[in-house]
Formats: sequence, structure tokens, C-alpha cells
Amino acid sequence: MIEQDTVKLLRECDSGVKMGVKSIDDVIGAVHAEPMRRTLRESRREHEVLGTEIESQLQRFHDEGREPNPMITAVSWIKTEARLTADPSDSTVADLMTDGCNMGVKSLNRYLNQYAAADERSKDITKRLIHLEEKLGSDMRAYL
Repeated sequence: MIEQDTVKLLRECDSGVKMGVKSIDDVIGAVHAEPMRRTLRESRREHEVLGTEIESQLQRFHDEGREPNPMITAVSWIKTEARLTADPSDSTVADLMTDGCNMGVKSLNRYLNQYAAADERSKDITKRLIHLEEKLGSDMRAYL
């Protein structure tokens, strides 16, 4: 059970990191304020570092990870494009990123509870990803 929950939790983290990177990529070109752009770049870099660690852990279990749900990715992209077309402001980007971070935190906490038998290392990775999402969401509030 421990190994099964560990792999499932790491897969969800893998998907979450990929979704986070993609979301940042989707909006960063619309950002006007350089400090906001720097914050997004730094968060993207931190997501990638954590993603590399997650992939390494998944390889221990001979698992390839999980891509984000294509339907969720498509809906997210459409929402982002529509909102930025209507209002291409930093406030819109901040709103989109804050919503995404909040959804990520909620989902990751659900998975942390759902896969309670996961090993401590994967739980720690999940908590670090939650913290990263919370920090980015908090940083974005200054631009709302």
C-alpha cells in the first residue's frame, strides 16, 4: 500500500508541476510589470527544479509520471486566452494565476489526504509544492 500510494501521490505532483509551468508559460508574455515577470520566472524555475526531483522519485518505482488532464489543460488555455483578450492587464494575469494556485493547493491537499499511506519523502515533496503554489498565489495578490 505504501508504494502504491507513493506512486499515485508523486504522479499527481508531477501533473501539478507540469500544469503550473504550462500556466506560467501561457501568461508570462502578457505581463507588463517587470517585477511580476521576474516572480513568474522564478516560480517557473522552482517548479522545474521540483519537477526534476519528482521525476527522479518516480524513476525509483519505474514510473513515467502523469501528464495533466488534456481536457483541463484545454479549458484552462481557453479561459486564459479569452480573459487576456478581453483585458490584457497584469491584474487579469494575477487573477488567473491566483485562481490556478488556489485550485492546485486544494487538489494537492486532497491527494495528500487520499494517499495517506505514501512515504514521507513523497509527502514532503507534496507539501513543498503546496507551499510553492501558496507563495505564488500570495505574490500575485499585489497585482490584483
